Amino acid sequence: MVNKHKKSRAIKPKAHSLRIIGGQWRGRKLTFADAPGLRPTADRVRETLFNWLQAKVAGSACLDLFSGSGALGLEALSRGAAHVTFLEKSPAVAKVLDQQLILLQANPKADVMQIDAVQYLETTHALTFDIVFIDPPFAHNLWQICCDKLKDGQCLNPNALIYVEQDKKSPALDLPQNWEVIKHKTAGNVRFQLIQIN
Repeated sequence: MVNKHKKSRAIKPKAHSLRIIGGQWRGRKLTFADAPGLRPTADRVRETLFNWLQAKVAGSACLDLFSGSGALGLEALSRGAAHVTFLEKSPAVAKVLDQQLILLQANPKADVMQIDAVQYLETTHALTFDIVFIDPPFAHNLWQICCDKLKDGQCLNPNALIYVEQDKKSPALDLPQNWEVIKHKTAGNVRFQLIQIN
């Protein structure tokens, strides 16, 4: 006999959220879209990174190459970055990120561009950056090509800083002589480093 009083439970999609660690939005939780390969930088890794960056973030122009959840660029904005350019190829992910910026009233200090990061680096544009975040989906192995495109392009300001987050099993980067790794660390399966352009 069927129990007519038993209600069927719909399976709800898993909520995805991230927490801003420091700055004006410290403790704020934000949602982000679900997408294959999207893997927000872990809290402890972000905390270490922004301890490394310290006062260099305030007033800086930042480029978040593979924005995804926006964790790195949003953290930079919270800590006083003058402007962040977010690049995101997925229309759905870019839309949610844009909505989060509206919610935070951060639009004047940020742009979301729906574009492939490598394609963006291959084009000529007027913007130049003090800090670049490179954290692509690990499966696509895009770290080296992004560094090569940045080296050959004209978008880095003098003494720019580049953050790279990799699978710890991925090959070491082949960096130009004037690029110096000033900080590096491993956390779980992630290897991350901060590079100074001299």
